[in-house]
Amino acid sequence: MKKMELIAPCHFGLEAVLKKEIYDLGYEIIQVEDGRITFEGDEEAICRANIFLRTTERVLLKVGRFRAVTFEELFQGIKALPWEDFIPADGKFWVKKASSIKSKLFSSSDIQSIVKKAMVERMKQEYGMDWFPEDGASYPIRIFLYKDEVTVTLDTTGDSLHKRGYRQLSSKAPLTETLAAALILLTPWRADRILVDPLCGSGTFPIEAALIAANIAPGMKRHFLAETWDNLFPEELWESCFAEAEDMVNMDVSVDIQGYDIDGEVIKAARENAKRAGVDGLIHFQQRAVGELHHPKKYGFILTNPPYGERLEEKEALPALYAQIGRAYEGLDSWSMYLISGYEEAERYIGRRADKNRKIYNGMLKTYFYQFLGPKPPKRNRK
Repeated sequence: MKKMELIAPCHFGLEAVLKKEIYDLGYEIIQVEDGRITFEGDEEAICRANIFLRTTERVLLKVGRFRAVTFEELFQGIKALPWEDFIPADGKFWVKKASSIKSKLFSSSDIQSIVKKAMVERMKQEYGMDWFPEDGASYPIRIFLYKDEVTVTLDTTGDSLHKRGYRQLSSKAPLTETLAAALILLTPWRADRILVDPLCGSGTFPIEAALIAANIAPGMKRHFLAETWDNLFPEELWESCFAEAEDMVNMDVSVDIQGYDIDGEVIKAARENAKRAGVDGLIHFQQRAVGELHHPKKYGFILTNPPYGERLEEKEALPALYAQIGRAYEGLDSWSMYLISGYEEAERYIGRRADKNRKIYNGMLKTYFYQFLGPKPPKRNRK
């Protein structure tokens, strides 16, 4: 199969997690940049990356890269790319997104218009056509300009990969599935350790943890745009990759994953989401306040996403809420706590400084991943 360069974008600050995921799938990393990883793979890699990667937002197929400081250079650079190798004569093609950072060309709408015109000119020459019906499969293009370097890609994913398909019911401020999975993978949690989210909302942390524990590929229950690209991907290739994902599932795993929330309707929604994800049998959801968090076992994990105070009415309640979290954690012998929050006073009201603190951007919002580390459990004696 033909080797290609693929680009996987991710949340800023979580590149190392995605890099490990790609390595674990068996692919070679070419470049690591802020918010994205470039790796090498064939057609099967595109299918497998979409189905198996938990922490990327989408999988992009790199068409080309060149330098442009004028719109004429942009036009000629796009026209020189082999679009006929990717888009059939009836394909629907448009520039879905154009972003520019520290580049002389910065108008997104102008970039989009010029790229489309250049593509049409190239395809007119190659297909001997003056007009394209664009009534076939969709081929959206994403363009990135950084310091006048233009990276041109085709979006193989369609709807962002954080849309696993299970979360139709959400709480007020949900955490994206890709970010939740990345934060879980940042911790030393494994399926044989207790995991509790005392402010679980729509259940994203518990559900993503259960998917990881049972080795369920996050893209197993959804479709991808490139499945319609029969000029590039035979149907049996997708079928083979989905079958690989099915074979890897282990629903016999023994886990203790719990999610609490004070709102009964929210818990009901979380249960429905877990059922849709196929992991409702692996999670115990319960209506319970943070202050009631206690557990007799040692060496467990708290992993949670409490309110940040983005709404004015929430802000006044934050000191008491974070103090409750701190008191609950203090009463859990040998536990670790991992907490993502944009609340600057989080450590103050929890009552102790985090052992580690990692800055992560949740969309455009700056947050911190506070890590309060408990002791490691003793090693089991092996006979």
